[in-house]
Amino acid sequence: MAGTARPVVLITGASSGIGEAVAERFAADAGGRWRLLLAGRDEGRLAAVAGRTHGVPLVADLRDTTGAERLAATALEREGRVDVLVAAAGVGWAGPFARMPADAVEELVAVNLTAVMRLARLLLPGMVARDVGRVVMIGSMAGSVGVANEAVYAATKGGLLAFAESLRYELAATRVRVAVVQPGAVATPFFAHRGVPYHREHPRPVPAGRAADAVWRAVVRGREDLFVPAWLGLPARIHGAVPGFFRAMAKRFG
Repeated sequence: MAGTARPVVLITGASSGIGEAVAERFAADAGGRWRLLLAGRDEGRLAAVAGRTHGVPLVADLRDTTGAERLAATALEREGRVDVLVAAAGVGWAGPFARMPADAVEELVAVNLTAVMRLARLLLPGMVARDVGRVVMIGSMAGSVGVANEAVYAATKGGLLAFAESLRYELAATRVRVAVVQPGAVATPFFAHRGVPYHREHPRPVPAGRAADAVWRAVVRGREDLFVPAWLGLPARIHGAVPGFFRAMAKRFG
């Protein structure tokens, strides 16, 4: 992001969880070098985060089919540009796919995948025109390897991986970079909101600040693929190299 005066950072899902931690990480950066636009559904929590981070709260509901369009328009109207998009908003649902309500399927796809694509479509042209910018998506290990009882969630995160990789090819001749941060379990209200607590012994949930640090590295250092914690990159590579072996181990050890 060198050469961009006080870059404008739009963070979705900023009222809690990873998005909130990302806002705090950028606010803590030396010299107040970032202009923060914070999007979220919970107006009260969003206002509190904005107060702590000196960001601008933008209430937005990405479940709505026009939510991303309205958010992008508001951000561009206020600042004239967005230099960094951090797509941290996300929802989950856990249970057998055969029992998953249709409206839950629609919500996960809308928030976790479609809204990210819509925001990128609206904000990338400005980044390309200025020949500088970052798009950082919060993926999940579930998107790399799949997870039983989280089929749709894993599908949305897997979709982000393919979307990001395709954009990298398209943007190769520019200075716009696309990154995906793939955490394992993160200690946030995510599991409480989905109604099913986290129950696996491994990996243990990590603090949201670790995911936020990875986002910061993606923006400042141009990193494109980051796992949180870093060792999760190994099972992802094993899955890619020998999927049959990985599936056998996953079925045995869960």
